[in-house]
Amino acid sequence: MLWFFVWFGVGSAVENTPVVPQIQADIQVDGELNEPVWDQALKLTLDYEVRPGENIQPPVTTTVRMFTSETHLYVAFFCADPNPQAIRSQFSDRDDVFNGDFAGIVLDTFNDQRRAYEFVCNPYGIQADAINDDLNGNYDLSWNALWTSKGKIQANGWSFEMKIPVHQLRFNPSDSAQIWGFDAFRSYPRSQRHHIGFFPRDRAVNSYLAQEAKLLGFSGLKPGKNLEVVPTVTGFQSETRPQFPNGGLEKTNDDTEAGVSVRWGITPNMTLNATANPDFSQVEADAVQLDINETFSLFYNETRPFFLEGADYFTTPFNLLHTRSIADPKGAMKLTGKSGKHTYGLLTAQDEQTTVVLPGVESSQTAQFDQNANDYVGRYRYDFGNNSTAGALLTAREGNGYHNQVLSFDSQYNRTSNDVFTVNLASSDTRYSDEMQDTFGTDRNASGQAYYLRYRHSERNWNTSYSYTDISDGFRSDLGFRPQVGYKKLVAGAERIWHLDGSGYFNRITVGGDWDMTEDQHGNLIEREYEMWFPIQARNQTNFNLWGGTRDRVFQGKEYNQQYWGIYYETSPTRWLNFYVEWQGGDWIDFAHNRKADRNNTYAGFNLRLGNHFRWSMDLPYQSLDVADGELFHAFLPQARLVYFHNERWFVRAILQYTAITRNEDLYDFEVKGENKDLFTQILFSYKLNAQTLAFIGYSDSYQAYEDLSLTQSGRNFFVKFSYAWLP
Repeated sequence: MLWFFVWFGVGSAVENTPVVPQIQADIQVDGELNEPVWDQALKLTLDYEVRPGENIQPPVTTTVRMFTSETHLYVAFFCADPNPQAIRSQFSDRDDVFNGDFAGIVLDTFNDQRRAYEFVCNPYGIQADAINDDLNGNYDLSWNALWTSKGKIQANGWSFEMKIPVHQLRFNPSDSAQIWGFDAFRSYPRSQRHHIGFFPRDRAVNSYLAQEAKLLGFSGLKPGKNLEVVPTVTGFQSETRPQFPNGGLEKTNDDTEAGVSVRWGITPNMTLNATANPDFSQVEADAVQLDINETFSLFYNETRPFFLEGADYFTTPFNLLHTRSIADPKGAMKLTGKSGKHTYGLLTAQDEQTTVVLPGVESSQTAQFDQNANDYVGRYRYDFGNNSTAGALLTAREGNGYHNQVLSFDSQYNRTSNDVFTVNLASSDTRYSDEMQDTFGTDRNASGQAYYLRYRHSERNWNTSYSYTDISDGFRSDLGFRPQVGYKKLVAGAERIWHLDGSGYFNRITVGGDWDMTEDQHGNLIEREYEMWFPIQARNQTNFNLWGGTRDRVFQGKEYNQQYWGIYYETSPTRWLNFYVEWQGGDWIDFAHNRKADRNNTYAGFNLRLGNHFRWSMDLPYQSLDVADGELFHAFLPQARLVYFHNERWFVRAILQYTAITRNEDLYDFEVKGENKDLFTQILFSYKLNAQTLAFIGYSDSYQAYEDLSLTQSGRNFFVKFSYAWLP
């Protein structure tokens, strides 16, 4: 009956489209694939190796089976392997499966070729899920759905089963058959990492989802109440040494708080998220960054789940919304949805602190003010033509005597599958409070505009790109991250690519370069640069890149002619080891004294998988800066992480971050400490029944040292969190 409907109801355009049957059955999710219902499911095979081979027969066989009930989507994979002992897999945390064998599906539920869900498993059934924002080139692993999976390594390969509630997806509900965009994929890493897919890829087309396959079915899906209520209880205790290094540790914070987060699928294509008294504690420590000889504020990624979910709905070419600027909200609410060609998002938060970045042409300042701020964001996007869009974004922040408002318009026009035009226009209005004026020494009012234009043409073996950015002196984006303003920048670049089939040592070789020029708003030169790069992909998941260039740079009226170069090498020579090393060198500037300098930066690290349960990783950054009279400073920032994964649900992790900075005091014209050392350690126990039902128990401490003072404990913290996903 369904095939009859396809032929006469939908038409010949989809007559060969695979049909996902609806079967009112359930399975035991154990990775075995032994239930009779799998014989009635849609059966597909992955017939194309898309990288390094170009749409050739893959070296292994992969079979996918799918069916739906009214409330769930069921997926099963069998990944044949002639040598199961060579499978690269390990127990790991959620979303951390991409270094070994993995496989999964892509679902473009609106069939708009712009945004898709991905569900991925490794051979142990460890889950990864993501939003593939193909339009903006973002792959967002922060999205976490509630679904069930289990994997099993067998004598002739490995298999897994997925059971995905349909209320975790956004789609247009219908009693008639629908068409969804689709792909299934497998990554098979041996001497080469073979990427295997369901459909052939055209490397000249710049959009992955524009080439997606189609599936027919998905009628009469019933998402139910589609309501998640996640209460949380958080306890924390902080102790610091107020008269450091003298005296003892004193309790500075000791509290237990309750909060709640709610996710309500108002309709299958509209979702409301709300949180009250949220726990936004940092379970994952930020990577250490060196702020010596930096003129602009450092960027830190958002890690808080509430703000990460649906973040792609608010994306624009300019970074006009960076939710890390919402520091300590009492509560927040977010509405996101899609109806036909219309995508929209609303976000509001009440923040108990106000973090402001004051941008400039050559430097920026950051300050945090102990005052409330109300934050508002509105986003609308209209889809048209061949994967093209036009939209608007409004951000507003208001506090005591302070406001910042930004209105922007953006569009991405895909004239062909090879040509993309991008434009973003924005205008801002800002009024600073008395305290902000005193802190920054700035005028009370500021207003300005920003423009961004880009054209990109891509073919199988060539890419060219041209862009122009113009940001006025008074432009402010306090809910985004825009530390530099007051400049105009023109960039033109091109790449030549050689694709190899992987039968030899090399997979892909690229030669590229660009020219760019940056001036201030008065036409004065800031930077003129010529740069070339030479990346290579090869066996053993090897990535090599050699680059260098020359630039004329002006800082505070003084011009420098600079040459620089760098090299990067990363490889996975065995199934248990991955390591990398990067070196950057050449001419630089001592910004504190505005004089010529030479920098020598080295970054190295490894990821060692010890059996199926232990993982040890280290990053070893080293930086130094030399001036005419000798070495100005050097810094060593090692970071170590050791994790024991007992199974797919619980692990214990230890993190160590150490910073050692040595300065030559005689080469500074202001007072500095000759030696600084900081040590941060964290131990965390994590149990996750799913992405929302979990328990964390953690302890961290910090130590400081300088010159005549050995490492002395400056503070410590205890942290517990319990949350439960209630599905009424």
